[in-house]
Amino acid sequence: MENEVKMPITYEQLKQDMTESGRPYDFAMIDRAYELANSAHSGQRRRSGEPYICHPLSVARILVELGMDSESIAAALMHDVAEDTAVGIDEIRSKFGNEVALLVDGVTKLTQIKFSNVEDRQAENLRKMLLAMSQDVRVMIIKLCDRLHNMRTGDAWPEQKRRDKALETMEVYAPIAHRLGISNIKEELEDRSLHYLDPIGYETIRSLLNKHGDAFLEDVCQTIREHLEDNGIENATIRHRVKSIYGIYRKMYMQNKDFEEIYDVYAVRIIINTVAECYTALGLIHDMYHPLPNRFKDYISTPKPNGYQSLHTTVIGHEAIPFEVQIRTWDMDRMAEYGIAAHWKYKAGISTSNEKLEERLAWVRRLLESQRSSVDATDLLSDIKSDLLPEEVFAFTPRGDVINLPAGATVIDFAYAIHSAVGNRMIGAKVNNRIVPIDHKVATGEIIEIITGPENRGPSRDWLNIVKTSEAKNKIRNWFKKERREENIAEGKEALEREMRRNLMTVPAEQYDDFMASLAKRNHCNTVEEMYATIGYGGLQMARVLPKLKDEYNRLKASEPKPITVDVKKVHSTAGVVVEGIDNCPIKFAKCCSPLPGDEIIGFVTRGFGVSIHKKDCGNVRESMKSPENAGRWVRAYWADNVREDYKATLELVCMDRANLVSDVALALGDMRVPIYSMDARAADQGRARMSLTIGINNTEHLNNVVLRLQKVRDVMSVTRI
Repeated sequence: MENEVKMPITYEQLKQDMTESGRPYDFAMIDRAYELANSAHSGQRRRSGEPYICHPLSVARILVELGMDSESIAAALMHDVAEDTAVGIDEIRSKFGNEVALLVDGVTKLTQIKFSNVEDRQAENLRKMLLAMSQDVRVMIIKLCDRLHNMRTGDAWPEQKRRDKALETMEVYAPIAHRLGISNIKEELEDRSLHYLDPIGYETIRSLLNKHGDAFLEDVCQTIREHLEDNGIENATIRHRVKSIYGIYRKMYMQNKDFEEIYDVYAVRIIINTVAECYTALGLIHDMYHPLPNRFKDYISTPKPNGYQSLHTTVIGHEAIPFEVQIRTWDMDRMAEYGIAAHWKYKAGISTSNEKLEERLAWVRRLLESQRSSVDATDLLSDIKSDLLPEEVFAFTPRGDVINLPAGATVIDFAYAIHSAVGNRMIGAKVNNRIVPIDHKVATGEIIEIITGPENRGPSRDWLNIVKTSEAKNKIRNWFKKERREENIAEGKEALEREMRRNLMTVPAEQYDDFMASLAKRNHCNTVEEMYATIGYGGLQMARVLPKLKDEYNRLKASEPKPITVDVKKVHSTAGVVVEGIDNCPIKFAKCCSPLPGDEIIGFVTRGFGVSIHKKDCGNVRESMKSPENAGRWVRAYWADNVREDYKATLELVCMDRANLVSDVALALGDMRVPIYSMDARAADQGRARMSLTIGINNTEHLNNVVLRLQKVRDVMSVTRI
C-alpha cells in the first residue's frame, strides 16, 4: 500500500517538508504548537509502542501534502492535546488565538461524544462532525487526515476494533472526503478499510494488479507525448495511475464483473494549459487509439457535484488492453487532487473562492436545517447514509419503520425485508398511496404499503428474476421447497429433459433409471425425485448440473457397443455434402441458418424434396427434435473433403455513420475477391448506420477472414453473421 509509515516521523522531517513546499508558513507559531504538544504528550505511547507525538506529527505531514495553511498545521499538532492531556482549550486560545483554538476544539468534539447506545453515538458524532464542518471546513479536513493516519497504523488495534473502525471509515469518512473532492484521501481510506473488512478480496485484487506492470502505461504515455508534440501541444504533463483496489473491488464483487471487463483499471492523465487544448488533445487521442462507444464523458462542460472537471474517454491500445484517458487543465487538476483543500493550497485565490466554497458546503447546511426539528439523532444517520451512499435506499412502512435495501431493490424485496410471511402473501404494493407494478424499484423516502392476499397464497417463480436481495431469493426458494414439492419435481424433470434435448442427448428407456440415479448421486441428492425437486425450486442451478450431465452421458455412450457405420468417404457426395446411409440424394441448404463448410451440420429427410441441411445448433433443429414424429427423420451429415463451391452468407454490420462508408466496405470486399450478391445500408439512432451484406463464401475459415478484414474498416464497430 502507498504512503505506508515505515519509521516514526520527527519534527525536523515535518519542517523540511514545509520548507520544500515553498509556501509561506508561520514557522514561529508552528514551533510553539509542537513544543506544547510534545510537552503535553510526554511519556504517552501509542498501541504500537511508538511515542504518541508521532501521530500528530504524521497528521500534520499529510496536511502539508494537501497544502493546508499554518493554522491547520498548528491545530493538527495539538488536535489530541485537549482530549488526552491536562492542557485545555482556553490555554490554547490564550497562546495561539481564537482561530487555532476553534479548529482544535472542533476536532476534539468529533471524538469526545460517548453514548451507551452505539447507533446513537455514531449519529451524534455525525451531527457534531457536520456542524463543525459547516462552521469551518478545515476541521473536517484535519479529522480526515487524523482518521487516515489511524487507518495506516490500524494493525496495532484488536481485530474487532479494526473492523469497526474500517466500517465507520467506509460509511462516513470516505464518502465525506469524496464530497469534498479530496480523491487521494478518499481512495486510500477505502483501500485500507477494505484491507480489514475483506482481506482475501483485497489480496486477490492486489495480486491481479501486480501481474500487470506499469511498463504498458509508460509506453502509452511516451507514445501520446510524441504525438501531441508533433501536433503542436508541447507543454503537456502526462501521468499514469492504476485504479484503487476498492474501486476495482466494487466493480468485481458488487457488479459481478471479471477483472478483464473493467475498462478503467489503467488510466493516463494529460494536463495542459487551456480548455481549447483539452478538446484538441481529445481528437488526437481518438486518432491514435480506437475509442470504446458510450465511454466518453465531458465533465468540463458539465462538472460533477463536487466541482470535478475533466474529459474522460476509454480507448483500446495496440496490445488490446483498454485504458482510460483523462484530459484537464492545471486548475482542474488541482481541484481534482485536493478538492476543497485546494482553496488553501493556492491562497491567492481564496478571496474569490468563498462563494464556491459556500456553494459546495450548502448540502451540509440544508441537511442540518431539515434535522433541527427532530429530537432523534438516528434520523440524521439515515439521511446522511442515503445522501452519502447512493448504493443504499431507505424506505418506510406505513407505521414509520425504516427498511434499508440495496439500490435497485424492488417492492418484493421490501416485503420480504419486513417478514417472509408478508412476502409470501404479497399480491401488490402501494407507494405513497398509489398502486405500483410489482417490479417497482424502491427510492429513498418512499412510504410503501404491501397488499397481502390469503394465507395459502405463495410467491411466483418469476419473482426470482425480479428481486435484488439474496434474502428475498432464499425466502422464495424456501417456500417452493416446502410447499410445492410435486410441482417442483415436475418443473425440475421438465427442465432437465429440456436441457438433454437441447444437447441432443438420448438415453435408451432400459438405461434411463440407472442413468438418472447416477446423475442424482453426483449432485449429492439421495433420490432422483430429490434432484428434480431441488432443480425445480432453484436450489440446484442447471449450469452446475450440465457438466455432470455431459460427463455421465459420455460415459454411457462409451460403454455402448460401437454401431456398424458406413465409411463416409466411400459414399458419393451431393453438393459437397455426404449424408450417411443415403447415396446421391437431392440436397438443399436450409435458409433459417445458412450452413457453411466448417459448420457442424445435420440432415432432415423431407417429404419429396430430398434432405434439408441445417447447422447442428440451429433453433429449428432443437424444436423439431422435441417432436416424436420428427425425431427419427434427422440423419447424420458431413462436409465432403473436396468442397470448392461458393455458398451465400449474410453479414450484419453496425458502424458509425459517415460519408464514403459503403464504398470503403465494398472496396475491402473487392480486394479479397469476394462477390457481393446484395447490399442494404440504412441510418440508425445516435449517429450510427446498419449495413446488411449477402456475399459468396467458400467455407467458415474464408468467412472468418472476411469478417476480420471488415472489422478493420474505419468506423465499423461490429460484424455479425446472421
